[in-house]
Amino acid sequence: MVLLAATIGYAHAQSEVYLCVDEHGNKEYKNTGATKGCKRVELPGITTIPAPVARKSSRPSAAAKTSASPPDFPKVDSGTQKTRDTDRKQILLDEMKAEEQKLANLKKEYGNGEPERRGDERNYAKYQERVSGMKDDINRSEKNIEALKRELGNLK
Repeated sequence: MVLLAATIGYAHAQSEVYLCVDEHGNKEYKNTGATKGCKRVELPGITTIPAPVARKSSRPSAAAKTSASPPDFPKVDSGTQKTRDTDRKQILLDEMKAEEQKLANLKKEYGNGEPERRGDERNYAKYQERVSGMKDDINRSEKNIEALKRELGNLK
């Protein structure tokens, strides 16, 4: 059966190839030479190498056991990992506190969409540009807080 499949693949790979040139000079390779302007192309033989035979394990449990990391991958003891997780949680809490403080300051300065105009904003377009930037900063800060909350939720 395998020999038959290999023979068919070999026969298909060794089929004739024709180079056809149309009246505009465009070249096209085909497997039939029935069209005018086609010439058969001689191709070198194709070398095929069979795939190696898979070895069966003498221990059935070795094949069933899957490992997420290689056996020589460094392992961390549970105490060290717990310390790292605690540190990570504290860092995330600190970041969230800072981001919430930043958001409170931005909202205070924003003043419900009507912040005070500064002296250098005689042009109303400059004022609108600053207000738009403030709104973008508030949205970004809110998204950062949401992301930090998701991260903290993933730790638990």
